[in-house]
Amino acid sequence: MENFERARLDAYFGRIASRFAPIEQPAAFLITHLLPERPAFVRGVAGVTELRSVLPKPKSVHAEALRQIEADGHACDTLSRELFADPDRAVRFIETRAAGRPVVLLDVGGYFAPSLDALCDRFSGQILGVVEDTENGHRRYADLDKLPCPVASVARSPLKDPEDFLVGQSVVFSTEALMRSRGDILHGRTALVIGFGKLGSSIARLLHAKGVRVAVYDIDPVRRTQALSQGFTVARNRDAGLTYAGLLLCATGAISLRGEDFPRLRNGAYVATVTSSEDELELAGLPDVYERATIGEHVTRYLTTGHYFYLLNGGNAVNFLHGASVGPFIFLVQAEILAASTALARGELDPGMHEISPTDRAAIAATWLDYFNR
Repeated sequence: MENFERARLDAYFGRIASRFAPIEQPAAFLITHLLPERPAFVRGVAGVTELRSVLPKPKSVHAEALRQIEADGHACDTLSRELFADPDRAVRFIETRAAGRPVVLLDVGGYFAPSLDALCDRFSGQILGVVEDTENGHRRYADLDKLPCPVASVARSPLKDPEDFLVGQSVVFSTEALMRSRGDILHGRTALVIGFGKLGSSIARLLHAKGVRVAVYDIDPVRRTQALSQGFTVARNRDAGLTYAGLLLCATGAISLRGEDFPRLRNGAYVATVTSSEDELELAGLPDVYERATIGEHVTRYLTTGHYFYLLNGGNAVNFLHGASVGPFIFLVQAEILAASTALARGELDPGMHEISPTDRAAIAATWLDYFNR
């Protein structure tokens, strides 16, 4: 990032932080992808909260970004699902960083969900609420029997639509790049997109624009009708789609392929995902007869007698291999996260799922246009 670009980004987040800064700053724990542009966002979070811990998602850590954040004086801790899957461990961790303080949890993927009840009940301070960035995480919180605190979700915000669309583009770009590294191309293959949400539909549209035959499967019959209305072939069921697809793009945020599904894949099929492997693929359930071999950079072949397929980037989000860049549109969502943090800090929201107001979204969009649409 050029110095002038970095200065503009810091000025943008400074303006957002000044608009949404709460009267009293809560402590905050931030889970984030640590991409090259992310230090400016972290500084923005520190402008509206007392940032007690940055928890980088382990498979998307840029070394220079990590160095900058630590140089700014922010503690960076190791993130894992296990850290917050155990309520006792989760409570101890929050206590070590923010005992007795009001706390906002900034999440990407529902990490805090398994221990949220315990955190709200046993933490010596107060959990003011959670800000969730992703659809996968949104569902994890919405599926809880009863939320013990407010959860402000930006996953379904209109400000996130550009990001979702461009993430889909980056997934196709990275998938094609890895295939070409082996001398393969998209054309001539039928692609199956599993999941027709905002990311899946973006992927399907771009593949179609590239001349690829695209089939879609989604567990939601409404989304299947939407795919059909947009001109895509809709698989009768997932098993039927697996048998003829030469490329699978998994975009559900849940388990797309279980262990028993992999033997149904067409010989030589490529598999790519838009999220982490533990969320999208049940690789642990793959039959033991498959031998695993690295046959190219970020390409793994699974081989048994009479059958083989290729897994891209170890089953993790394939677009992170090339920076997962969506340009400045990501800053719209990050600004909404700051606004949601302030809404929680005010303590005016009841337990349950919430979104920020259209007025605040309009103010964010207007500010973004001032800085990035000159």
